Parts: sequence; structure tokens; C-alpha cells
Amino acid sequence: MSLQTEQNTKYIKENKEGNFFVQFLRENLGILIGFVVLCIFLSLISPVFLTQKNIMNVLRQVSTNLYLACAMTMVIILGGIDLSVGSIIALSGVVTGGLIAFQGTSVIVAVIAGLLAGVAVGAFNGIAIAKTTIPPFIVTLATMNIARGAAYVYTDGKPIRVMSDQFNFIGSGYIANFLPTPVFYLIIILAISMLIMNKTKLGRHIYAVGGNREAARFSGIKISKVLFFPYVFSGLMAAIAGIVLASRMFSGQPTAGNGAEMDAIAAVVLGGTSMSGGSGKMGGTVIGGLVIGVLSNGLNLMNVNSFWQFIVKGVVILIAVYVDALKKKKAKF
Repeated sequence: MSLQTEQNTKYIKENKEGNFFVQFLRENLGILIGFVVLCIFLSLISPVFLTQKNIMNVLRQVSTNLYLACAMTMVIILGGIDLSVGSIIALSGVVTGGLIAFQGTSVIVAVIAGLLAGVAVGAFNGIAIAKTTIPPFIVTLATMNIARGAAYVYTDGKPIRVMSDQFNFIGSGYIANFLPTPVFYLIIILAISMLIMNKTKLGRHIYAVGGNREAARFSGIKISKVLFFPYVFSGLMAAIAGIVLASRMFSGQPTAGNGAEMDAIAAVVLGGTSMSGGSGKMGGTVIGGLVIGVLSNGLNLMNVNSFWQFIVKGVVILIAVYVDALKKKKAKF
């Protein structure tokens, strides 16, 4: 068993012993400090930043990225990557919107169809990666183009307007007149993701396979099943994000989700998950997603050109990967 896998096993054991909060602070102290400093800076720059309306707006915007990031964390811990999530967002959104607007299908049936579209792409990714030697980058790059192309073909490149209060509530409603529905979904998704990674055999196997695939194989772990699940889960999360975004925009857009995979990867890497696999925590991903969301919101409040956000996110990813490389180099000595 690798050193990193042993550390993750120790982390899970400590969680069971009730030291989760202390361990969480220990693992994420650096990024937590950075997040707090960023919030303080933005609150001084803009009086709007700490208002309830803006905070809820940030949480609503961050939610869809964190749906993707939760699954992306599992994928990257395995040493893989999923570039298709942005295109799945578009595909699931237009399928759901099209069934409601063109076919008169009930919202429940249309949502299920949209979810199945995402799961189907994720399952294809999982099977191709688990059963062949094609790298995950190539497989998901191919499905990224296929799913995006399917969305354009289905809509003829035009948005699908959806006039349904029931559908619009999915992404624009509130629970108890306070909590935005996307944030409510996020709480459930985070709970499920943390449960999988910290409390189940599957989670331990994901860490083991990502840390040392050959050692995991010799220990009796069924590699193909472990590789399959995170990509299916990623497809499902992207489909949920697509339906929520379509609901918020009152339409299915074939252009939706452009660059969403980069935001998810940025959140995961910034949260401390190693791009080489075997190491990562859901808690860190949440903080990473919040940093990305708050940073984007702050740039908007300061009237910074939105194009600069791409540059900032690229720099953030580069710095995060470099810090991870330094940690690994230090751990060897």
C-alpha cells in the first residue's frame, strides 16, 4: 500500500473516531485562510459583497459547479479526467426542455429523461475507460464533442424556450422561502459524496486504485468496477447541473456548460486533490469551489471584464498544481 493511500485510510479512520472537524481544519488550513482573506478583502472593496442577497446569489452560482466537482474529485483521485461534463450539461438541458416544450411531456418524465441522457454518456465513458486502454482524456474528449454535437442537432442550434412554473421551480425556487433549491440539492449531493468516499468500501477502493492500481489489483479489488462508477456518477451530476441551469434560464441551451469542466477541475485541484491520483478530500473541493465562486463574484462586483476571469482561473489552476508538485517532492525526502 502506498504512503498516500495509508494517509487516506488514516483520515477515514479518524473520521470514524469523531475527529472529523479537527482533521478537516488540519487538512485545509491553508486554503481556508486564503478563503477568509479573500472574503475580507472583497467586503472592504464592495459593500454589496456581504449582503444576504449577494451571498445567496454566490451559493446559487457555486452549486452547479460543485455538483460537477464532487464527481470530478472521485475521477481525479482515480488518476482520470472527465472533459465531457460541460457538454452533458447542454445535452441534458435540451433533452429535458425539448420534451416539455415540444412533446408536452410531464416535468417528472422529462427530468428523468434528461438524467438518463447524462448517465448514458457517463456509462459510455466508464465502460470505454474500464474495458480498454484508451486514456480517459481521449475518451472524454470524444464524448465531449459527441454530446455537444447531439445537443446542437437536437435543437438545430436554437434555444428551447420552456414556459412551465413547475420546471422553473427546479432551479429558481426556494425551500421554506429562504434556501435556493440548487443549494438544497447541493447539500444532499455533498452528503452522498462524502458518505461514499469516507464511509464505504467503494470509497476506499477508489483511493487504493488511484494510489497504486497494480497493488490494488493484487489485493483483489475489481478495477473495472471501481473505474466505472465515478464516470457514471459524473454523468449524473452533470445532468443534474444541466437541468438546474436550464430551469434557471427558462430554456434549454445547446451552448450551456461551455467551460464548465474547467471550473470543476479548478475547484478540485484548488481543494488539494492531486492530479496524479490517490489523494483528495471532498471538504477541500467544497472550499475550492467556494473560492472560485467568490473570486468570480468579486471580479463582477469590481466591474472587471469577464474575459479576465478565464485568465485568473488558469493562473489559479497552475499555482494549485505547482503547490501539489512541491508537496509531493517534499514528501519524498
